[in-house]
Amino acid sequence: MSLITSVDVLDVRFPTSRELDGSDAMNPDPDYSAAYVVLSTDDGARGYGFAFTIGRGNDVQAAAIQALSPHLIGQPAPTGAAELGALSQRLIGDSQLRWLGPEKGVVHMAVGAVVNAAWDLAARAAGLPLWRFLAELTPEEIVSLVDFRYLRDVLTPPQALLMLKKAEQGKAERIEKLLAEGYPAYTTSPGWLGYSDEKLTRLTREALTDGFGMIKLKVGGNLEDDVRRMKLAREVVGPDYPIAVDANQRWDVGDAVTWMQALAPYDPYWIEEPTSPDDVLGHQAIARAVRPIKVATGEHVHNRVMFKQLLAADAIDVLQLDAARVGGVNENLAILLLAAKFGVPVCPHAGGVGLCELVQHLAMFDYVAVSGTQEGRMIEWVDHLHEHFVDPATVRDGRYRTPTAPGFSAEMKPATLHGFRYPDGPEWTETP
Repeated sequence: MSLITSVDVLDVRFPTSRELDGSDAMNPDPDYSAAYVVLSTDDGARGYGFAFTIGRGNDVQAAAIQALSPHLIGQPAPTGAAELGALSQRLIGDSQLRWLGPEKGVVHMAVGAVVNAAWDLAARAAGLPLWRFLAELTPEEIVSLVDFRYLRDVLTPPQALLMLKKAEQGKAERIEKLLAEGYPAYTTSPGWLGYSDEKLTRLTREALTDGFGMIKLKVGGNLEDDVRRMKLAREVVGPDYPIAVDANQRWDVGDAVTWMQALAPYDPYWIEEPTSPDDVLGHQAIARAVRPIKVATGEHVHNRVMFKQLLAADAIDVLQLDAARVGGVNENLAILLLAAKFGVPVCPHAGGVGLCELVQHLAMFDYVAVSGTQEGRMIEWVDHLHEHFVDPATVRDGRYRTPTAPGFSAEMKPATLHGFRYPDGPEWTETP
């Protein structure tokens, strides 16, 4: 039995604000960043995880991860469902740190980074990519990983077990299909708010050529600009190709409805984050007013309880879980089960730094072992920063290629950790 001997945390930042990559109406100048954690064991094994941020505050996030290290050092390295479930409960159950949430914000994201690193460690030990490591667990083991507290009024363990057992039919065939064909992707790369009209139309044409099933545009800065940009994109892709739009929490309810009425002639597929991620009733009102345009949210929804409310209130049509926002794999299992219970498709939030790498595993596990379908489901793709990962996510012909390397695809290259370490890495100390 190996023991965890160290928890190393690095502040890694990328100066994406220089080219306005990632820019939107609420976040005009992000520097995509990772509070990066490495769990090391006495037999030389390592597990990798991170919390994604957009620049300043990454040092706060890194400190929160480090505050969890007493729960890890000297403890057995988890290898199976029982140990991974116990670790998640131990981290979330630290009452003094939980007080800062509870189960939300910087501390909860820190829990997620550590839990994800532990899953990476266990999947590597098993010699399996995380999606398959999860898929090979029994339905009973998966249910044992989920914290059903606060969920039992809409989803009980027996109900979850029944769904998982039903999904076992055809699982082997879905695994083969996934390995052969991959998973559908859509791209946000053409749609950043800081891009010129020329760049938007050029990248939209490239997205069509590359086989993506949908593009997404950022909106919410200026209504006239958004109408013009949506019109340009629609002219490029034609009448039947889906275009999603994303307001990044910019609007009040009334503004969201007015804005979407103005964009409706160009047939947006969904409106993402139209208002505060905490406003369940606001999302419900917007959904009722703008349907058949779908409402999507999730990247800033901070725990399973908020997702329960959004689903139970019929406030969202698409659920966008995030691998690094909630309490790691365990809580995302709860969220996947909730989505399946309510019949709402999961289209994970990605982009950022490393989020494509992580969420591909969760979406693929959902297809194989929970929902059993890819209908209405796509994973977001943003084509930057993948070169910094040892096992980067790959998209060809508009589909994610199924990862086969052991682990959670979270490990960054040593040169990246040296070059982009903040504040003393060469990328930050040398004049650009």
